Amino acid sequence: MVVRVTIIKSEVNAMNRELNHKQDTFVPAGNDNRAYTVDDLRNILKVSKTSVYRLLRSKCFHYVRIGGQYRISKKSFDNWLDGKKGGTEDGIC
Repeated sequence: MVVRVTIIKSEVNAMNRELNHKQDTFVPAGNDNRAYTVDDLRNILKVSKTSVYRLLRSKCFHYVRIGGQYRISKKSFDNWLDGKKGGTEDGIC
């Protein structure tokens, strides 16, 4: 019986390691998506959600708010990140 418990614990530990690895792995939005989420930006920039919300308030790129959730223009954000015109009307940021 002791052997069986040891096997089960090792299997559980292996599954937990796999789950923890998947949580830390960024999966970018698919090519068919035209917008990022706040979590996408958080993972891309490796910053906190608070930092992402501050960045949104700076209006450096286009975003919309839909039912309390933000959707950030992928094209506008990528241009901003690459140092190109960020997609804002005045080009500042």
